[in-house]
Amino acid sequence: MSKLKVENLDYSIGEKQLLESIDLKIDEGEFVGLIGPNGCGKSTLLKNIYRVCQPDRGVIYLDNENIHSLPGKETAKRMAVMVQENNVEFDMDVLEMVLLGRYAYKKIFADSTDIDKEAARKALLSVGMEDYEERSFLSLSGGEKQRVLIARALAQQAHLIILDEPTNHLDIGYQYQIMRILKEQHITVFSSIHDLNIALHYCDRIILMKDGHIIGGGVPAKALTPQMIRRLFGIEARMGKSRLTGKIQVEYLPD
Repeated sequence: MSKLKVENLDYSIGEKQLLESIDLKIDEGEFVGLIGPNGCGKSTLLKNIYRVCQPDRGVIYLDNENIHSLPGKETAKRMAVMVQENNVEFDMDVLEMVLLGRYAYKKIFADSTDIDKEAARKALLSVGMEDYEERSFLSLSGGEKQRVLIARALAQQAHLIILDEPTNHLDIGYQYQIMRILKEQHITVFSSIHDLNIALHYCDRIILMKDGHIIGGGVPAKALTPQMIRRLFGIEARMGKSRLTGKIQVEYLPD
């Protein structure tokens, strides 16, 4: 059964066409990366999927139901979202931040239940932040904040997580740590990814975008050819297998 399906989606702002004839499918349990140069439409596509943007044409299905027919709380029970822009203007402790992920299960103005707190603590444990629940969120490092925000998404107990470049602006060690945590959850993940070697290491499948169109995809080691990397990013590259990990890696060959 498809967890997520997009059919014939168009999106524009004024006269500018940002997405055209987008078709994709994410099956249950897949870890799928969305790859493409800056400005190609990756974030715009994800915003259409998590309903920040309204498509001009096309249908988005979540669990085979039109996502626009689902109430907001029902959508939140099925799909969690983590975006690049997480500018928190007021402080709270880490446990309170993760409990925000439980809003879909609570009535308005209701306090967090023991079930909510158990889910939040389980999520913190899964990202290795169980000893931080009383710490100030704003006092954390960038990587620690990202792990807490992933815990907030996991606390929703949704079976699909949408992520918009979750490792953007993080040190390389944190980048791999965050992706490893996500991979270990054994849930459906659809994430835009900036680093091709991270996509090669963690993704089951990738979708390739350029200029608002999907231009290819498949198993990362087969879809990311030197020719495709040149087409997408305008840089020469070669592929080779790591003797340590056995994974295909990209080596860039700048002028």
